[in-house]
Amino acid sequence: MALTTSPQELVAVAEASEQAGLLSRHPSWERVPLGEIADVLNGFAFKSHSFNRVGDGLPLIRIRDVVRGTTETYYSGSYEPQYLVESGDIIVGMDGDFRVSTWRGPTALLNQRVCKVTVRDKGHYDPRFLVCVLQGYLDAIGAATSSVTVKHLSSRSMQEIPLPLPPLAEQHRIVEALEDHLSRLEAAERLATQATVRARRLRESVSSITHGFNVPSVEVPAAPPAPGGTDDGLLPRIPSTWSWKRLEEIADVVGGVTKDNKRQSDPNLPEVPYLRVANVQRGWLDLSEVSVIRVPEKKAIQLSLRTGDVLLNEGGDRDKLGRGWIWEGQVEGAIHQNHVFRARVRDDYIHPKLLSWYANSAARWFDANGKQSVNLASISLSKIKKLPVPVPPLAEQGAIVERIEDQLSVLDAAISFSRQALSKAKALRRSLLVQAFEGRLVLQDPADEPASVLLDRIRAEREAQGNKPKRATRRPRKATNSEAPDAPPSASSAPATTAVQQELPL
Repeated sequence: MALTTSPQELVAVAEASEQAGLLSRHPSWERVPLGEIADVLNGFAFKSHSFNRVGDGLPLIRIRDVVRGTTETYYSGSYEPQYLVESGDIIVGMDGDFRVSTWRGPTALLNQRVCKVTVRDKGHYDPRFLVCVLQGYLDAIGAATSSVTVKHLSSRSMQEIPLPLPPLAEQHRIVEALEDHLSRLEAAERLATQATVRARRLRESVSSITHGFNVPSVEVPAAPPAPGGTDDGLLPRIPSTWSWKRLEEIADVVGGVTKDNKRQSDPNLPEVPYLRVANVQRGWLDLSEVSVIRVPEKKAIQLSLRTGDVLLNEGGDRDKLGRGWIWEGQVEGAIHQNHVFRARVRDDYIHPKLLSWYANSAARWFDANGKQSVNLASISLSKIKKLPVPVPPLAEQGAIVERIEDQLSVLDAAISFSRQALSKAKALRRSLLVQAFEGRLVLQDPADEPASVLLDRIRAEREAQGNKPKRATRRPRKATNSEAPDAPPSASSAPATTAVQQELPL
């Protein structure tokens, strides 16, 4: 939770290593604490009873909205104008991953754990340059912040960040060069992201074993399964040569082991690996971290997984119910926890991959038959046994599996290519920023006002004005109404309308 070293010390260590990266600066530049060129305003803890999602009042910027740039939450209570955020204002998330962005939405309110950073004098520091440079310092602070649960960023740490201070004219040249390069890079990133999304959606469609049959051309569809006391909805059309079966008709379905903390210190019980919900993903198994558990030997034998077993999740987020994949014997003697079901196909009735592919495509059925608690969704063992499963003739199953695997291999290659493109784009983005902060992206101009003179001017003007870095206001006054303002308050520090701000999600 606490930052164990100051931002100044972090930068000093980075510079001493001669690999300062995003914390670099050209030797002719100075450094200036953020608090000397900008005000940091912490958001206010607005009362949740005035939150709504129907558009009543003003949009409320919560920490999850910083990067995505939109909000679904509105606040209909009273507020102080200082907590208004205008389009073009700089905001920073102060929990978890410390992220900076430029707000591009409508006039909104600044909620707690989000701060607004306002450059006092654009004749000293270009706000666009601040957005470009700040994320690297936030990342360094985040890496140095110890945490048991969620990391927190203080406004004091923000104010102490020793920002690089190039001559003002050079700041402008750097921003213009970065915007030119990064706009093209971001266009490529958007295309790669769109390609990945499309390939994933197509993959989900292809991996449904009913793909190609759920069309009116199936003149005589198979009869639906016998009623099972579940909400089956409209099932896909399948050929009459296929059949609908309840999962319990073709497989033995069991729940897993519930962890008994009292038994975990008993050395007489065998210790075996066991799979949790996090291990069982949609269409694959994540075995990077496999936990162990002590259980009676009889239970370990009873729940030991075999090659071909189909694993299905019992709980979690509602859209994750029933997700899973087949077990291929990757970890010897592994069992599964109670939140993971195991379906063991009887008499080779259906290929395990066909069963798992269909279960992964049956999100609507799991949503309709699951139940929701306050935080988690789940589906009972008795319900999942009633899952309707389309079963092709045994002679056709091998060809269907081969066809789907061929198509999936092509799509997986496309997804891998898109990911590599995004990874290269991220590396190129970082390289551009490092070049910019090392003073290698644009040329230095001897006619520019030196950074040392600019720093002296900043401090002299602040001393003459008697200014000190403003602290976040802890308790705003209550306004007399909650109406949205007709126009931004006169004290707004929104940047010039001719400015073009680039958000940099590093």
